Amino acid sequence: MRIGEIAALVGVTSRAVRHYHHIGLLPEPARQANGYRAYTVRDAVLLARIRRLTEIGLSLDEVRDVLADDAGRELAEVLGELDADLARQEREIHERRQVLAVLLEAPLAPDGPLSPALAALLEKAPATGSPAAAKDREHLALLDAAGGGAGGEVFAALRPLAEDPGVLALYERLDELAGAGVDDPRIAPLAAELVAAVPDEVLAVIPDGEPSPSGFGRVLLDDYPPAQREVVRRVMVALAERVRARVHRRTP
Repeated sequence: MRIGEIAALVGVTSRAVRHYHHIGLLPEPARQANGYRAYTVRDAVLLARIRRLTEIGLSLDEVRDVLADDAGRELAEVLGELDADLARQEREIHERRQVLAVLLEAPLAPDGPLSPALAALLEKAPATGSPAAAKDREHLALLDAAGGGAGGEVFAALRPLAEDPGVLALYERLDELAGAGVDDPRIAPLAAELVAAVPDEVLAVIPDGEPSPSGFGRVLLDDYPPAQREVVRRVMVALAERVRARVHRRTP
């Protein structure tokens, strides 16, 4: 094979192949009488290995270390590993396409695409101009996108809460705290009512220790002004305690 042929076979550019030669990552192959490089199957396997390792984020120095460890292995073993890696990629692509197909079938929204579970939840929520409600919707969309479908049970359990007209009044009270301080006397009673409004069915699908004012919870908290942040923080802490208590009651 010539340089253009091996590059096309592996899925890189001829320029990349020359660069790998230049830095010593890919050994120069033997040359034919006419001066052209003559690449073998082993060269193609090595080049494919380099491409895959760089695709997953390794630096060229790190790739060099991995290839040094591979130097004594049989060609069949390396080929088998590459084949297994391609099979894994095929499975991942198939799974992502399945998720995409579900998303394409769901109702499209301005902040979409949303999972079917979240789309169904938001469809049941009454219309409101509340900024706090809009922020809640954004946070649910973030959870939906970051959770890889893991929020489906939570969204389903939240349906009764979304349909409760009393929740709109709680959102309005949260809106009223937009410019307040963390010592505002309205914080504690509002947090308590928000905690009480969350049904036990939601707690049943929340992992122990969540929601937590750290990690993903910290991102949400930072999105609120001081008084609202304190309300949401108290809600997170109280719900986490309810989850722990529920787990301990189930533990023999």
